Amino acid sequence: VNDPDCKHLIPMNPNDDSLFKSLADDILLCKMINLSEPDTIDERAINKKKLTPFTISENLNLALNSASAVGCTVVNIKGKPHLVLGLLWQIIKVGLFADIEISRNEALIALLNEGEELEELMNLSPEELLLQWVNYHLTNAECLFSSPNQIAPKGGEDGPAIAIDLSGINEKNDLKRAGLMLQEADKMGCKQFVTPADVVSGNLKLNLAFVANLFNTYPCLHKPNNNDINMNLLEGESKEERTFRNWMNSLGVNPYVNHLYSDLADALVNFQEFDTYPALVWQLMRRYTLNVLSDLGEGEKVNNEIIIKWVNQTLKSANKNTSISSFKDKSISTSLPVLDLIDAIAPNAIRQEMIKRENLSDEDKLNNAKYAISVARKISAWIYALPDDLIEVKPKMVMTVFACLMGKGLNRIKNHFT
Repeated sequence: VNDPDCKHLIPMNPNDDSLFKSLADDILLCKMINLSEPDTIDERAINKKKLTPFTISENLNLALNSASAVGCTVVNIKGKPHLVLGLLWQIIKVGLFADIEISRNEALIALLNEGEELEELMNLSPEELLLQWVNYHLTNAECLFSSPNQIAPKGGEDGPAIAIDLSGINEKNDLKRAGLMLQEADKMGCKQFVTPADVVSGNLKLNLAFVANLFNTYPCLHKPNNNDINMNLLEGESKEERTFRNWMNSLGVNPYVNHLYSDLADALVNFQEFDTYPALVWQLMRRYTLNVLSDLGEGEKVNNEIIIKWVNQTLKSANKNTSISSFKDKSISTSLPVLDLIDAIAPNAIRQEMIKRENLSDEDKLNNAKYAISVARKISAWIYALPDDLIEVKPKMVMTVFACLMGKGLNRIKNHFT
């Protein structure tokens, strides 16, 4: 609401096509992605002023490729309302579920049932954890109506007390009772997503969002002091593992991959004794990327040497001073070779005033990397790497960045001559 780029769009009328009109320039879509997964998009890459059909299409590219990078399945939307809503739901879900994960919220250990191992709880999906959380509170409540009363602050360290009126439990009419329940949820700032009719009809997505919002606002859980729990199991996924998982989910795999290891166990049972999941998934991701290049090169096999040679030739042809000797080249930590390559294959996409080239601090390197990743996605490069991958010069992910940009460059040449 307070975002100067979007405040004129709020509030929207839910009874007309205000939502779709608000998404027309794709700025709002970019903003929503950043709300769900902060810093996914560098705002400097968003076109905001004097918009044309071309700059709007760039915003759409940026939004869709960024949505893919956080694990959303993106299809050819073409303005179809149900597909737009489907993408919005995926983006919202990413944000709602971000902290419903034990390694990021150790208080969830309180949900362990008697006789249940921590590893079992860790393997649950966010939806399953939410269900367990609801049941945990319902054991001390009479019905869903009284759930707000169970989690509302009672005063003290949890915040000022919020008095919940439970008289609505006695209301016989389902719709009226749901309305009274939402009135109490509103006292906690948690009325979003649903109407009384949604509650009564059992709208799965909206009720899930409502419960997730309740959890994120007032989880009312406290980490148990249990010495029998092996806290070493709580190590969260690495950035690389998350990237691989998001890549798989963006391809629309079913079921959704919440945990790279446990969710792939059935298919990769022979590898369970070896820590090979990321290595194997990396090979799949690498092959997928190189296959795209082979298709553009009419079947010619592509390897690291060919990509590096193409990068350097393209940079030289565009009179750039940067080059790379390998995907471990320390100069990549500045992101300058990536930025120059983008400028070479998509002139005017890079705003040079946004780049720091000399005496780079760690913050300068981060800003360059963020900008490079976002502009690459803006010109339709399907990039999953993170800014840190460039700064830390992670060879595997660096390869995917240059390979995707090579694919974009070859595709532009191919389209130019067809």
